[in-house]
Amino acid sequence: MFVSDALLSRISCRKFLPDPVSEETVRDIIDKARWAPSGGNLQPWHLYAMTGEPLANLLQDIAKKMEATPRGEPTEYRVYPEDLKDPYEARRFKCGEDLYASIGVSREDKPGRIKQFRHNFELFGAPVGLFVYIDRSMGPPQWSDVGMFLQSLMLVARDYGLHTCAQEAWAQWHQTIADHLHPSEQWMLFCGICLGYMDQNAPINQLRTERESVDEVTNWVGFGDD
Repeated sequence: MFVSDALLSRISCRKFLPDPVSEETVRDIIDKARWAPSGGNLQPWHLYAMTGEPLANLLQDIAKKMEATPRGEPTEYRVYPEDLKDPYEARRFKCGEDLYASIGVSREDKPGRIKQFRHNFELFGAPVGLFVYIDRSMGPPQWSDVGMFLQSLMLVARDYGLHTCAQEAWAQWHQTIADHLHPSEQWMLFCGICLGYMDQNAPINQLRTERESVDEVTNWVGFGDD
C-alpha cells in the first residue's frame, strides 16, 4: 500500500468487529511506527498495549464509574482551547453534527448522544486498546513529536488491513487507567487508540469528514506567477 493510499483510507473508525488482532501484528505496527521523527530523537512517548481480560476489566471498571461520574476525572491537560474560535469551532461543530446524523441521532436526542459518547469508553468494540503517554516534563514541540508517532502508527495499521481511532477522550479517565496499568509518575496519559478490523457495514463508518482545499490552507510563494 502506498502512503497516500493509507492516508486516504484512514478514518476514525467508530465501530469494530470483534475479530482478534495478534500480538505479532501489534508488535510489528509499533516496531515500524517507532521510526517516526522527533526533535533531537527524544522519542518522548510510551505505550501500553492491552487486549483480552485485562482490557475487559478496565472497560468494566470505567463503565461502573461512569454511572456515578459520567464526566470522568479532571483531565491533566485541556483537549481544546477554552474559547475555541472560528473556523475551528465551526469545523468541530459540523464534525459532531455529521457524526450523529450518520446514525440517525438528532440534536434533541440527548440520551442517544450520551449513549454514542459512552461507546468511546468501550473502544467502539475494538479488541486492542493502545494507551499513549508523554513524559510530563516535555513541552509543545514534543507534543507534536507524539502526534507524528501517532500518525505513523495509524498509517502503518492500514498496511495490515486494520483501522484505528485516536481518542483524547481517554484523558478523562487517566487515574482509573493508571490504577490498572501502574505507569511511572513521569508519564502523562495523552490519548487512547482503538485498533482492530472495521465493521464495513456500520453506518457511522461511512462518514468522511471534510477538509479545507489546498489553496485555503496554503500561501504559495515563488511558485509560478505571483
